[in-house]
Amino acid sequence: MAPKKGAPLVVVESPTKAKTLRGFLPQGYRIAASMGHVRDLPESASEIPAKVRGEEWARLGVNVTADFQPLYVVPGPKKKVVSELRSLLKEASELILATDEDREGESIGWHLVQVLEPRVPVSRIVFHEITPEAIREALQHPRQVNENLVRAQETRRILDRLVGYSVSPLLWKKISSGLSAGRVQSVAVRLLVQRERDRRAFRSGSYWDLKALLATTDESESAFSAQLLTVGGKRVATGRDFDESTGRLIEGRDVVLLDETAAGDLRARVEDSEWKVRETEQKPTVRRPAPPFTTSTLQQEANRKLRLSARDTMRIAQRLYEEGCITYMRTDSVNLSQQAIDAARGRIRTQYGEEYLNEKPRQYTTKSKGAQEAHEAIRPAGTEMKTVEELGLSGREAAVYELIWKRTVASQMAEARVTQISAIISAEDATFRASGKRIEFPGFFRAYVEGSDDPEAALEDREEPLPDLSEGDLLALRELEALGHETQPPARFTEASLVKTLESEGIGRPSTYATIISTVIDRGYVGRQGNQLVPTFTAFAVTELLERHFPSLVDTRFTARMEEELDEIADGQAEWLPYLRHFFLGPDGLESQVAEGETKIDPRDASTIRLQDLPATVRIGKFGPFVEYAQGGETVTASLPEGIAPADLSSDEVLRLVKAKAEGPDVLGHDPETGLAILLLTGRFGPYVQLGESGDDGKKPKRASLPKGVQPEEMTHEMAVKLLSLPRTLGNHPETGKDVQAGIGRFGPYVVHEKDFRSLTPEDDVYTVGFERALDLLTQPKRGTRSNEPIREIGPHPADSEPILLYAGRYGPYVKHGGINASLPKGADPETLSVDAAVTLLAGREGAKRNGGRKKATPRGRSGGARKSKASSKGRSKK
Repeated sequence: MAPKKGAPLVVVESPTKAKTLRGFLPQGYRIAASMGHVRDLPESASEIPAKVRGEEWARLGVNVTADFQPLYVVPGPKKKVVSELRSLLKEASELILATDEDREGESIGWHLVQVLEPRVPVSRIVFHEITPEAIREALQHPRQVNENLVRAQETRRILDRLVGYSVSPLLWKKISSGLSAGRVQSVAVRLLVQRERDRRAFRSGSYWDLKALLATTDESESAFSAQLLTVGGKRVATGRDFDESTGRLIEGRDVVLLDETAAGDLRARVEDSEWKVRETEQKPTVRRPAPPFTTSTLQQEANRKLRLSARDTMRIAQRLYEEGCITYMRTDSVNLSQQAIDAARGRIRTQYGEEYLNEKPRQYTTKSKGAQEAHEAIRPAGTEMKTVEELGLSGREAAVYELIWKRTVASQMAEARVTQISAIISAEDATFRASGKRIEFPGFFRAYVEGSDDPEAALEDREEPLPDLSEGDLLALRELEALGHETQPPARFTEASLVKTLESEGIGRPSTYATIISTVIDRGYVGRQGNQLVPTFTAFAVTELLERHFPSLVDTRFTARMEEELDEIADGQAEWLPYLRHFFLGPDGLESQVAEGETKIDPRDASTIRLQDLPATVRIGKFGPFVEYAQGGETVTASLPEGIAPADLSSDEVLRLVKAKAEGPDVLGHDPETGLAILLLTGRFGPYVQLGESGDDGKKPKRASLPKGVQPEEMTHEMAVKLLSLPRTLGNHPETGKDVQAGIGRFGPYVVHEKDFRSLTPEDDVYTVGFERALDLLTQPKRGTRSNEPIREIGPHPADSEPILLYAGRYGPYVKHGGINASLPKGADPETLSVDAAVTLLAGREGAKRNGGRKKATPRGRSGGARKSKASSKGRSKK
């Protein structure tokens, strides 16, 4: 039935949320999606209205001379959305803002009112889950937009703009173009840089010990291991006894330090002695379940257990929320509603049994400083605690939902009872310790065990049995090993440990961590080595400049205090305008600091990095980092290959690079076919082999990167000849007559025909793969795709309900709606692309086609547009 004229209009952020919510609204209600924010500060010069474009403050998008009045514009892709919402509003009896319940959602709702200027009553409803009961309750208890929350969010947005748009241009001038600074981003980068400095300053220490494999006289019992504990009554040194800065024992430690010889002598002395149990201990302990997920802990655990980035985790959680599967995913609270507790306890009874149910409902208290946002933890939505199978989820959505389900259910389960077992075993004047544990009752272990940032840490639910030992028992020695150890540098941050540190220090808000981490990676400040986050040399240069000239911007305590002050504004306990004035215009405000930096900062000094114990300096140049080395009264420079971590750049590597630059490339031999020299060189993207010298005719010589895992010193003439033989032409395709080739590319070995690539399997050899095998591979569909068929349907377009389809194109994935195609931006994950993101891409492409071509991309991927943007600098009354 079509909605009646004069029906209430409900506005949410996304089509997915609208689709789910539509089924729970009273009959006759209309619902529409705003596609996120409908207006924002200008992202590019083209979005700045002509009437203020000449003003000095316009580039900031904030009039700092007029009480920090923000300049709001409606971006090109959002004009159609605004127009449609206005049309719907003309026939509405009421405007109901149903945007998310956090500060961002409050801000979106406020901006909608400012842009739409409704002449009908306006109300605000909030709910933390999209279920019939929650929506009914929200509609019965509407409220007005919370001005304090809006003001706090706007202040936060203005602060971010002032920092980013004031400091970033300074970085462009003093270090390199394309760099950026951010209020929270720069603090996060500094944490990574400081950890890398600690790794560089680290000095390894070595120590030895013994490990025994022992058994009882009962042959049915398994052998167990024991570690050397003391010699002659003194504790044997372990890694914790070493000074990280010297690699030597910490002064004053009364321990025995064994080297290889001493460990070998001790081994020979005790292996034939009597091995006897001197004492045993059994200590009952209790393990309690972790609280339900907050935004931060969900990001951490998904990274540890599922290897998902914070960005992917939040995208998936957003989709699960909008589909009505989980409660709101941006929350600092660990509290569970009574409805959720009852649902979890009911599920425990039916699935695990009464004995696994905690005696009383368990409530958790939020400990996070300044906790805000939603008022309940992330949990399965509804009253039934439905499983993955009952919801019909699959893929990564299923994995994330199951994580949330298990954590929520486990929080209401009985404690696990574990007995810690230890035994001290003597052999001559040495003692060994054997440790184990016995799980007496698994309790919540049946459902969930929390992950660890230490990959070596044993999971709590794993038993480590020891045989039944008693004092005086004689043991049989099966094996005795002398083991050498090296102390390890501080571990680099993973996304999980970085998120944990940011939250514990009170830096930023968990809801922003995914964006922050993505930004520092996309900007080239951070790279990945497996699951580790590694700061680049550019990150070092930027951090050193900020530490010297803007110390407060990268000070964790200052940033944490800033968050507290923003919370005070949100609670109505502080005024926003005096705060902004002090931060930006005060005697030591950001404006004066930037002006001072313009004159005092020397670009050469700012782009120079001095690393501890390195006989060279590292500089940031136009084409990336390079080393400068003084040799024979001259300065020799050499590019640093990508992927070298600052902590791992050694003197030997510097000398090798400088030598290669000064003496020219190594000649591995000559090509048997052409007679040209085969050269081994190192470039920006790492070591490679080249056929012949670079000629004056402008032709680029043939090159091939060294295969993954092959070091330059391992490269032989024979290997180089084979590498340079690629790509191999295997034959002509029977249908087109065009070449079919085999080669090695960025993603490994492949076969290709007319830019249609297929990866080789581990069983295939790129140097020997045959023509028939290549044809067979080329007939197989690419992973996750079918020929001329979409990968998946993303969802209905809000304009006409026609499907938006995702395809795998020759030049990457793209979305299609009607006759409009839009490529996914670099780094976007096709698997997690949402409807609203796809609509924004399509709207930008449609606008470009109307204007006769592509539009120039802006820093955030928005289109500048040739048409004038409607702008508003309308603010609210000053407080």
